[in-house]
Amino acid sequence: MAALLIRHGEWVVVCDGAKALILENVGDINSPNLKTMEVFEQTDLPTHALGTDVPGRSINSVGNTRSAVEQTDWHDQAERAFLVHLARHLDGAVSSGKAKSMIVVAPPRALGMIRPVYSQLLKGVVRAEVDKDFVKMPVHEIEKHLTGG
Repeated sequence: MAALLIRHGEWVVVCDGAKALILENVGDINSPNLKTMEVFEQTDLPTHALGTDVPGRSINSVGNTRSAVEQTDWHDQAERAFLVHLARHLDGAVSSGKAKSMIVVAPPRALGMIRPVYSQLLKGVVRAEVDKDFVKMPVHEIEKHLTGG
């Protein structure tokens, strides 16, 4: 991964479908210093613990045949809801002037879920997206991976 230049005051949002770290560069572009501003977490339960019953069956309107109804992926829905909540929170920070520029770091699957819910305002301040899973790393490691230091 190429080194990323992180501007002073820029937010770095490191997330996946269950956890998000909102970091701010309190250093400068040459010597970044990421500080944790907020942490969001949701309990990351497996799908089988979230569902309540076996998949349903449906009866066709013509004839006597029945078909299985696909099981709802509760885990997927929980991740999507978490990322929608995060995007709304970030949008509020941009609207209020707290965040002027942002870098989003997330695994490809999470980026694919959060990107469609960016508001126009949020899209305008997201300067870069990095498709990496760094959310479980300590902040100093995240900083090192992003800046190549």
